[in-house]
Amino acid sequence: MKVILRTDITNIGRQGDIKEIAAGFARNYLLPRKLVMEASKQNLKIWEREKVKLEAQREEIINQAKELAAKLEAAEFSVKVRLGESGKIFGSVTTANIAKVFQQEGFELSKRDILLSENIKEVGSYEINVRLHPEVLAKTKFSVIGEKE
Repeated sequence: MKVILRTDITNIGRQGDIKEIAAGFARNYLLPRKLVMEASKQNLKIWEREKVKLEAQREEIINQAKELAAKLEAAEFSVKVRLGESGKIFGSVTTANIAKVFQQEGFELSKRDILLSENIKEVGSYEINVRLHPEVLAKTKFSVIGEKE
């Protein structure tokens, strides 16, 4: 099914692109959420009229994401974890744990936006990437502090 993307969609394309998408994915997910519109002649005309307004909204969203990225990069975050007798962490620090720390500091981020290659299993300082928008990536400092039982 050919569709016009009304917004940037990760792994699919940018706003305004005309893409060939699986019909079920388009019908069941993208169309009900108004992320795309079917690429018919009539919809192409409608898209040309909406394009300017949606482009302005997109720029506003990107600017907000860049402001949030600057705040995240300026801040430092830390989490305390329990250590065993040998000095190792019980379990690991996951994206869900990191999202809770961000939430406690006043940043509403989804665990899916936090990009870790693997869970953190050692005490130390880490640089974590956070995807705020498909075009905006923030790097923030994150410390894992151990406390003995």
